[in-house]
Amino acid sequence: MIGMRPQDILSPTAAGLCCKPGGFHIDPVRPVERALITHGHSDHARPGHGAVLATQETLDIMRLRYGDNFAGSTQVISYGEHLKLGKTEVSFHPAGHVLGSAQIAVDHGGLRIVASGDYKDALDPTCTPFEIVSCDVFITEATFGLPIFRHGDADGEICKLLDSVSLFPERAHLVGAYSLGKAQRVIALLRKAGYGAPIYLHGAMEGITRYYQSRGIDLGELRLARDAKKADLAGAITLAPPSAITDIWTRRFPDPVAAFASGWMRTRARARQKGIELPLVISDHADWNGLTATIAATGAGEVWVTHGQEDALVHWCETKGLKARPLDLVGYGEEDEGASVVAEEGGAP
Repeated sequence: MIGMRPQDILSPTAAGLCCKPGGFHIDPVRPVERALITHGHSDHARPGHGAVLATQETLDIMRLRYGDNFAGSTQVISYGEHLKLGKTEVSFHPAGHVLGSAQIAVDHGGLRIVASGDYKDALDPTCTPFEIVSCDVFITEATFGLPIFRHGDADGEICKLLDSVSLFPERAHLVGAYSLGKAQRVIALLRKAGYGAPIYLHGAMEGITRYYQSRGIDLGELRLARDAKKADLAGAITLAPPSAITDIWTRRFPDPVAAFASGWMRTRARARQKGIELPLVISDHADWNGLTATIAATGAGEVWVTHGQEDALVHWCETKGLKARPLDLVGYGEEDEGASVVAEEGGAP
């Protein structure tokens, strides 16, 4: 097909990224007839679609979060599997973001566009490593798309946490982490560092974390914080959604140290604003170096930048001779887990 343009294959709409020749949307923000979902975070995976195509893990996570009837029908696709949809061919490839996360490649008219979803190139023991997919057009996230964001070594941040536990054995350590992906990664990194004690969980973390364990990911002994005596929590590490670590729920813990595992903890002002005593720079998104290295490695001549710091990354692409533009998609960002905290723990101290 001569003269095929990328925007004829994928284009932004009010519902999200739409593929007209394939008859589907990618990570739509409102109900559509057919949705291809990159991963299970609530800003990308929403209920109410007619049909959903995703990895087994993403479908399972959506079922856990939204119930059995979250979509009219579902279909599993494995990494590397190719499927004809309308006039297009699609394939899913590891994104390294969370369990089951995928980049989606769309082939049509001799062009390949890869929509990254959220991704990271750092190693993570809880999910399949990120894979470079060669393409003509790469759609990249830019959550940390500024040169100041360089995440560094996650193992070093875990050492900071363990040093604090050793220094303050009488205090509870509460680590804020998103319940899907980040919490399980922090636990796995703690185990890798040799921490063998039980790790406590906020109730909102239990379902997803047990699911990770059911998929063969070894997280060691886990206990629910609500079942523990206050004295048991002294010197222990507890993981909770970020919104819980500075609210009334923390009253059950002895002199808690508030920690937060996030790429945003690179900026001290953000840590102070959130009342965080122990900031831990651990991110499930690529940092500036990861974003730029990935763009270069795909071989794409054109880059579309979305949900994040678009302008700086667009400018970087242009300095490298790449065609680039911001992609105006709304409704994406860090997922808000405040509602689930109240639902799981009842808001009780």
